[in-house]
Parts: sequence; C-alpha cells; structure tokens
Amino acid sequence: MKIDKVYRNEWKYICGAAPLAVLERRLAAVLEKDIHSAPSGNYEIHSLYFDDYQDICAKENEAGLPRRFKYRIRYYGACPEQLRLEYKEKLYGRCHKESCVLTSEQYQEIIEGNARELFWKTEHPLLKRFCVDVMTRMFVPKAIVDYERTAYVEPIANIRITLDRNISVSGDTVRFLDGGYQRFPLLPKGQHVLEAKFDYVLPQYLKRLIPDRNGLVQTAFSKYYLGRVALQSLT
Repeated sequence: MKIDKVYRNEWKYICGAAPLAVLERRLAAVLEKDIHSAPSGNYEIHSLYFDDYQDICAKENEAGLPRRFKYRIRYYGACPEQLRLEYKEKLYGRCHKESCVLTSEQYQEIIEGNARELFWKTEHPLLKRFCVDVMTRMFVPKAIVDYERTAYVEPIANIRITLDRNISVSGDTVRFLDGGYQRFPLLPKGQHVLEAKFDYVLPQYLKRLIPDRNGLVQTAFSKYYLGRVALQSLT
C-alpha cells in the first residue's frame, strides 16, 4: 500500500540574542526540552551537505523554486560514529524528511567514490536512491554546517521549536568526522535562528510567543545555501 508523504510546516525567524533569551524563558515554561538535549540544555549538530556537478540544490534554493531537495549526512555532539543520511524535500514552504542510519563503513564508501558497490550492499531505499544520484548526477560533499541547538517539544501535537545559535560553515569537507576545521560564521555576531515546526496548525498560545511585534520577521533561511554563498565570498 502506498503511503503518502507527510509535509510539515517550518517557520523560520532571524532573532537577536536578547529577544531569543526572552523567548526561551517563555518556551521553557510551556514546553518540554528535547530528550536528546545535553545537561546544558543544548546540543551540537554537524551536517555535511552534498550537491551535484551543477550545484542544482543551491541554485534551486536561490531561485526560490517551490519544490526542491537536498542530501546531508549528520551527527550530533561528539559522536561522529553515529551517522545519519537525510533527504529533505521542500514543497510550497512545507517540508518532508527521510533518514536512515549510516555506518562508518558506508560513509567511507561514499567518500571514497564506491557508491556503485554500496548500492548493491544496502537494502535501505533512501541509501540506494542516494547512491544512484551520486553515480548519475555526481553528488559530492560541498559544505559543512555546524551549530548549537536548543529544542523544545510538544510531543502530543508533534510540535518542535528550535533555537539555533553560532551557525558556521566550513569548506574543509574531508575533515567532517575529524573536527578541527576552520569555521566561518553565517550570521552577524549575536544573530541566531528560531524555527517552529508543526504538522497543521500552531496553537494560539505558541503563536503569541513569536509574533512580529517581538521584532521577529519570518524568513526563508537555508543554512546550506547561505553557507555556500559565504564560502564563495571567501575565494
């Protein structure tokens, strides 16, 4: 039986440090912290983004096409041995995400150009699809994006509000798992990103926390695209 894709709303805002701190206190009073949060309340996210030989993912984002996608490999905190391959698709402002666990051996096969061999070894449809795109469209690593995230959730309604701080980019993709690469900030100092993710309707009590009167303006913020722009400006 065919299962339709689920697309979620994803509202993004650029936010200064002071209003973000106020919002966080309000969110903490009505929502739960994400179960994956460290004792400090936040956690680090490291993402390696891929694009094809024409940079189609970046170009479709720049053009604002209503339907576009991207691939990334991600790990959290200081655990590069726990990798996930993710496919994120956007359709008229709503997002759909698929993911699968990626072993360190599978990661090495991708990086070393052995996608054809990996295609026949894996049974996961997402990894197979990615291998096909690597082989036919020459998808390769393009940028690393790092940031610190604090996440609040309302599990019953499947609502997730995230606060992303200290967003940076690096072009040193071969050192993704090793760390120690040079990073460049994506936003001016003191600027961060707030995201509200939900299926259908954001409850009024949450909507009141992030209106324009708090100095927040909704934006189409792509960490990958802005990271590529930042890297190009450095060359």
